[in-house]
Amino acid sequence: MSRLKDPARPLAGRRALITGASRGIGADIARACAAAGADLVLTARDATALEEAAARLGAEHDVRIAVLAADLADPAVPETLWQEASAALDGPEGLDVLVNNAGLSHPETVDQLETAHFDETLQVNLRAPALLAARAGTAMARAGGGAVVTIASAAALRPLAEHYSYSVAKAGLVMATRSLALELGDRGVRANSICPTIVLTDMGQKVWGEHPDKAAPMLARIPQDRFAQPHEVSDVAVWLASDAASMVNGAEIPVDGGYLVS
Repeated sequence: MSRLKDPARPLAGRRALITGASRGIGADIARACAAAGADLVLTARDATALEEAAARLGAEHDVRIAVLAADLADPAVPETLWQEASAALDGPEGLDVLVNNAGLSHPETVDQLETAHFDETLQVNLRAPALLAARAGTAMARAGGGAVVTIASAAALRPLAEHYSYSVAKAGLVMATRSLALELGDRGVRANSICPTIVLTDMGQKVWGEHPDKAAPMLARIPQDRFAQPHEVSDVAVWLASDAASMVNGAEIPVDGGYLVS
């Protein structure tokens, strides 16, 4: 028997900030959280895409949705985004859930590594989400608790060729998430990472799904012989944000079809 008040809407009454929410995995997480009953603040760089995403979700689900255009490449943004997101819904008491999803990648071999790409990847994939999570987690702890969900990568746990900067940044973000779990767990804040393999978003489909020769070596390392679908990441994000995962803290959840054990 479920301990959730409403198993069909496990995030009812929760308020969540989702970064990188205008497309890809972030957009699907927003869909899943709205379906689970959460009020949402969606953020990404593209204000028009955010408004369109919010309009779609608002037409489908009876939840509040606010949008904030923000570029995590701007070093000042992580320090203020949580307060702005809190004000967008309820005011100074804050939100209950942070889904740190926004990220980017510049695939290149180590000997082709460009310093500018390295710096940008660490800014967007590590510095910004780690600072945002620290500020959000601290605010949640003052308010009595909450959940931080990090969208990391299997590349954080097992290096991926041509993804030097990406793997370094995601590995650092996983450790930041563990540190939050350690320091804030006794104040009701849970922090966990999701580590997917390749996910067939629209972009993932174009890069991997439409190029069998490129995909074949990667698929050969995945026992389930397929890549992930966006909802398979979103479902885990909703679970981690809900009371169903109330004893899960400081974990890295693979969504990889067995890639990490092959």
